[in-house]
Amino acid sequence: MKKILLISLSALLLPACADKKQYEQAVLEQMQKEADIKDYEITPEYMTDCVVDTSSQNMPGIFGLDPKRLMAYRNYSKMLNLTKSEDPKKTLEELSTDFGSAKDLTEARTNYTESLMECYSAVIAKSEADAKEKK
Repeated sequence: MKKILLISLSALLLPACADKKQYEQAVLEQMQKEADIKDYEITPEYMTDCVVDTSSQNMPGIFGLDPKRLMAYRNYSKMLNLTKSEDPKKTLEELSTDFGSAKDLTEARTNYTESLMECYSAVIAKSEADAKEKK
């Protein structure tokens, strides 16, 4: 009985981990393109962790394995990879449907952008505080 429960739980967790990893990968790709990351000498991985954690707080779902949260990870990944799409217009229409409406898609984009700005703010404030301590 324990083996069946363990196998069932594993079957549920693997796709969940994949959805979050896919979102993290999409964010990392965005961070590697950001000029400000290079200018402020921030590692893309550090910013990725910050943005994923911050944006996840405002995603649907109560916890990381909630089906709504898993769908949000998939949708956010798709949103960030919109420029890679062969037919961006069609993908944008799909995203509007996936998120529920164009307004919800806009709110998701806003969540991502605000999370990015919060992370920049936190990193810059930390680096300024570290610089003051060195003096």
